[in-house]
Amino acid sequence: MDLSEQISQLESDLQEIKLLLDKSERKRVQDVLTQEKKKVERELTLKQQQKDQLANKEAGDCVPSSTSKGYTVNINNYGWDQSDKFVKIYITLKGVHKIAAENVQTSFTERSFVVFVKDLDGKNHQMAIKNLLCPIDVQESCRKIKTDMVLIMCKKKAQKKWECLTQLEKQTKEKEKPSYDENADPSEGLMTMLKKIYSEGDDEMKRTINKAWSESQDKKAKGPDMDF
Repeated sequence: MDLSEQISQLESDLQEIKLLLDKSERKRVQDVLTQEKKKVERELTLKQQQKDQLANKEAGDCVPSSTSKGYTVNINNYGWDQSDKFVKIYITLKGVHKIAAENVQTSFTERSFVVFVKDLDGKNHQMAIKNLLCPIDVQESCRKIKTDMVLIMCKKKAQKKWECLTQLEKQTKEKEKPSYDENADPSEGLMTMLKKIYSEGDDEMKRTINKAWSESQDKKAKGPDMDF
């Protein structure tokens, strides 16, 4: 499982823990879930830092080594589309078709690409996209120069539809979604999470969960009329 998948799993765990915290009523259970929440948050932060460091290294490794006179500006505006086999990125640069083709340099990794255009209107233009949503075939990816445009062709390793271009965009969309399914049975999710925490916890945590569970069952056995 790569870092992106690990991060996705941790984010899902964190969302479920938050849901269970909202649904739980017993203080001991809340304490256990709060402790687990902090643990997952720490692990998520660590994994995200590792991913960012790796992405920065990949982007640095794939920046074209050749330089040119003039200053460099970042390309921030682009459009993208996809077919079954390719993700296509459209970069509009007026007059780019008039300069030497070798001045338009590209470099690809499995999860990123860099475009470097030298000496266009007295300056250089650069665009770096990191953390692509899915892996691409480096050897089959390429760039094409068209009138006032550079077209980046990223060959998909798997012929499936991309919902967005990068992992960051996906994470942003997921954060905007409802944090839980209102129709789901919260008790089922609580049981699953408690079993997971119990199996991974130390003796003290197991005793806390056992006591909270026992008290919860006693409370249910007394019936609603005895529920103060």
